[in-house]
Amino acid sequence: MKKNKLKLLSVLVTSLFVVNAFVGCNSSSATEEINVLNYGANAAEGVYKEFEKETGIKVNEKTFDDMHYMYQEVSSGKVKYDVILVSDDMADKMIKEDMLQKINKDNIPNIVNMNEGDMGKSYDPNNDYTVPYMNGTIGLIYNTETVDEDIDSWKSLFNPKYKNEIFMFDNMRDTIGVALKTLGYSLNSTNPEELEEAKNLLIEQKQELNPVYGADEVLDLMRSGEKKIAMIWSGEGLNLESEDSKFKYLIPKEGADYWLDSWAIPNDAQNVSGAEKFINFMSDKDIALRTADEIGYTSPQKQAIQEQPDEIKNNENAYMPQEILDKCEEYKYLDGDDLKLYENIWMQIKG
Repeated sequence: MKKNKLKLLSVLVTSLFVVNAFVGCNSSSATEEINVLNYGANAAEGVYKEFEKETGIKVNEKTFDDMHYMYQEVSSGKVKYDVILVSDDMADKMIKEDMLQKINKDNIPNIVNMNEGDMGKSYDPNNDYTVPYMNGTIGLIYNTETVDEDIDSWKSLFNPKYKNEIFMFDNMRDTIGVALKTLGYSLNSTNPEELEEAKNLLIEQKQELNPVYGADEVLDLMRSGEKKIAMIWSGEGLNLESEDSKFKYLIPKEGADYWLDSWAIPNDAQNVSGAEKFINFMSDKDIALRTADEIGYTSPQKQAIQEQPDEIKNNENAYMPQEILDKCEEYKYLDGDDLKLYENIWMQIKG
């Protein structure tokens, strides 16, 4: 995994245009186009040009750094997107709201090479609407030179011995989800009593352990030694571990959020045939392998996984054993009273 190609969630510029996105004709010889709405720097370098050369289809890519922005952008209808990247919970929402169209899987033969564990999710059991693209987790990273024990549980984030040494995500679902997992509950719990316990655990942590809440700064804080233990995205965690052996990244024994980003085609797509060709191209072994290497996250493409170096494909904190995977969950979309309950709890935690 390249150390300079991380999927940093909050530093990407929303609405960044690349590959001459949504502008007039240039010197390209492409005879048709597709509009792609993708998450940040989420494609290997040069692949869109290769796709254009192979198919004659020019890719106009617009990027986003928040799935809610993606939803609003598609909902507005100002631009007709042919391909979009969706998270688990947003796929759930958009399928229920009839915003996505069924995919003709006969036109995406590479879908058969996807890992079985990344297919048939609860929100799309037959993969009628989504094709897996990239996956990962939220886990823990700690400094083995300053932590005098082997960490294996989310409970370490709530251990008084690490007062002033903890980093937490400033994100409602992730942080409440970790508290729920610590207590042995589902990270999608909507049980008021369980959520009250999670709230109290996080409030007590803030009062007694003084954690830092944030996002991007986790890498600098761990490298500088200012923090000993941190929540971290798997790509950043695995890369930091490979960068310096004193850091250890792991999936806690209670399980974690296992996220899957997938390609989908909106209902109002203008070039469905081009979208299908694009999705199939991005699902190719060689393209998936380059993407996993450059971006730093794990791939759902079985052939690509087998081509990765042993230290990656055999790393149990990258490609998890079934006993840990069984304890992981994907986020389900929250709305209505459930969302209000979470938002109220989060305000109390942050307050």
